[in-house]
Amino acid sequence: MSKIKGIYAASLSVLKKDLSLDIDNTIKHAENVIDFGCHGVVFFGSTGQAQLISLPEKIQLINNLPNSKYRDKFIIGTGLNSLVDTINLMKISKSMNFDKFLIMPPAYYKYSDKEVVNFYSKIIDQINECQIILYNFEKLSGYKFSVECVEELVSKFPNQIIGVKDSSYNLYEKLKISNFSVMPGSESKLLKGLEIGCSGIITATTNVTASLAREVFDSFTNKSPQHSNQKLCEVRSSFEKYNLISGLHTFMSQNNKIFENILPPLRLLSDNEKNELLLNLKKLNFNIENLRAA
Repeated sequence: MSKIKGIYAASLSVLKKDLSLDIDNTIKHAENVIDFGCHGVVFFGSTGQAQLISLPEKIQLINNLPNSKYRDKFIIGTGLNSLVDTINLMKISKSMNFDKFLIMPPAYYKYSDKEVVNFYSKIIDQINECQIILYNFEKLSGYKFSVECVEELVSKFPNQIIGVKDSSYNLYEKLKISNFSVMPGSESKLLKGLEIGCSGIITATTNVTASLAREVFDSFTNKSPQHSNQKLCEVRSSFEKYNLISGLHTFMSQNNKIFENILPPLRLLSDNEKNELLLNLKKLNFNIENLRAA
């Protein structure tokens, strides 16, 4: 049995007009996504503008998370370029009783598998009681995990390395590790992944597709006919034509203007892009009013 399973969203971060992090509304949005069908959420993943939000703001949000009714469903993204900052953010999270972390290798420089193993080893040397989900996303980090690297990390740290979010899609069909969660980063890989032994997904677009993705997951689990997978994949495809953060904030801002706030150099979609996205989603009968029953 895998250590985490189900539908997880890389939750959006909500900003104030001055572009500071809106703590209350960021947590409220995450809770709404769980209400819509997600089993849990990740704070400060790529979709949450993690590399653009300041460390003090992240700490402030983490300090407020224990007040949430869904605190046991939260994973904290702590992958920062600074090893010291990564460890400190994990220690603060641990002090708030959060022990599951999504961690990407530092970006910018090029690394070998050996160096990446050393990076995670240094973290676990400092924080032994933790559960780490590796984040495989070469497009953003510049590093792509190999099957061999993941297997070595799990062999060295079977109690700490519990899974991988695979957004490079070179692992989810190949990894076969007992009691280890393999979570592709796209709804288009959900059903296929479940069929070959994956645990679920962690994705950007489950901020809006949570109910559809949950229907696919539950139908697979219950061995029921699939009625939602095609629509789920088509909605994902519609958003993938654009920067996902831009598209999601633009879509969500139809209903709540706070989602119009986004950190530069990111931007909302242009009017033409917005109109194209909304038209494509309308053809799929997918809109902001029916997220709960999309």
